[in-house]
Amino acid sequence: MSEPMIRLDNVSKTFASGKGEVEAVRNIDLEIEKGDIFGIIGLSGAGKSTLVRCLNLLERPTEGRVYINGRDIMAMSNSQLSVMRRDIGMIFQHFNLLMQRNVLDNVAFPLEIAGDSRKSARKKAGKYLETVGLSEKAAAYPAQLSGGQKQRVAIARVLASDPKILLCDEATSALDPQTTKSILQLIKEINRDLGITVVIITHEMSVVQEICNRVAVLDHGVKVEEGTVEELFRAPKTEEAKKLVFSETAHIRRMHSSRQIRVVFNGRSAFEPIIGNIILELRTPINILYANTQTINGNAEGEMILQLPDNKEIADKMIEYFREKNLGAEEVSYVD
Repeated sequence: MSEPMIRLDNVSKTFASGKGEVEAVRNIDLEIEKGDIFGIIGLSGAGKSTLVRCLNLLERPTEGRVYINGRDIMAMSNSQLSVMRRDIGMIFQHFNLLMQRNVLDNVAFPLEIAGDSRKSARKKAGKYLETVGLSEKAAAYPAQLSGGQKQRVAIARVLASDPKILLCDEATSALDPQTTKSILQLIKEINRDLGITVVIITHEMSVVQEICNRVAVLDHGVKVEEGTVEELFRAPKTEEAKKLVFSETAHIRRMHSSRQIRVVFNGRSAFEPIIGNIILELRTPINILYANTQTINGNAEGEMILQLPDNKEIADKMIEYFREKNLGAEEVSYVD
């Protein structure tokens, strides 16, 4: 079996502060396979950005080992580390473009720093501007671009160095929803066409659902859950994962003397008249508090939050019915 592209063994990172030590990341084990689009998700302060910076030793772990393509990078010399980092590109929430350089020269700049001739660097820059769909903006300056266009320039600049891994640290947080969707689609195309392994750091479940195939959930520096995106969406196991998955339904309030259930539909069942059938069978209405259908990893996935009847026997029968149909069904509550 081949080595994963990225492997973390028991990685911890502790910072010193005026109030003592702060453990930002604790005992993280993680494997990311070549070609993955892997999401690392958590709320603010979960340790996501610290963890991603440990992947290329911008932050050196206090404990544990980091392996890239089977190589222990913590054992590398500074010169070896410098060469290795060329294989790992990073894009951030802020675009960090040089305002006095035009788009083409922004993309070419790291290549020139690495020793390429100006002519060679600009030729390669033009190629990757075409990849991100910005060839016509080569002569424009950053101040003339939209936020989405600036992020595309930043992505082209990273691609010009031919990385094997792309780390995205909240790369779409400053963008509107439509632009976010287009940038995520671009990253997906880069992953597919260039074979680059992608790691997405985000606090937004919608980003993970849009693009990732696997995901790890962090809470206060600890990995609390890991699996496919479908597994996390259908049946989050930990409280932290539930907060992230249920974030869109947080506006629903717990009603007195009522029970609520979250029912998850997969691609086959999403279009069956499940609710209609159960109402007819049990002759009892169900109040639909929330419903949504979306595409996760190319498959239709849906969810509903239902208010069950006060009659316990009938409510229990409804839950049993959903589970017999192999639907994800879990009682939930939402509080003020």
